[in-house]
Amino acid sequence: MSSSINIQEGCGNIFKDLGLSDEVAEKELLKAQLAAEICHIFKERKLNQIEAEKLLGIKQSEVSRLNSAKLSDYSVERLMRFLNQLNRDIEIRIIPSEDRTGQQRVISVELNIP
Repeated sequence: MSSSINIQEGCGNIFKDLGLSDEVAEKELLKAQLAAEICHIFKERKLNQIEAEKLLGIKQSEVSRLNSAKLSDYSVERLMRFLNQLNRDIEIRIIPSEDRTGQQRVISVELNIP
């Protein structure tokens, strides 16, 4: 018995692929990228949740949510503050866009994850 599997290439943003609006998908992707960098720093520094809690000034349960990528309670700004507290600078670059008047788009976030 043979069955075919339909494979479709993603657009590069899993949240768009899941059907979220462009604006929501871009924000969720950015949050996921920022959280991935935070978790990478935790791993790189061999921080346990209690050490990360003290460093960021948050509860251990919040560190656990970050590590589990449960990001609904986090804003982009808050995640950026966490990165600053972990001695990371954040650089935002503004460039002219294509003809997309009024649409939000984050083109890329450069992370230090190997």
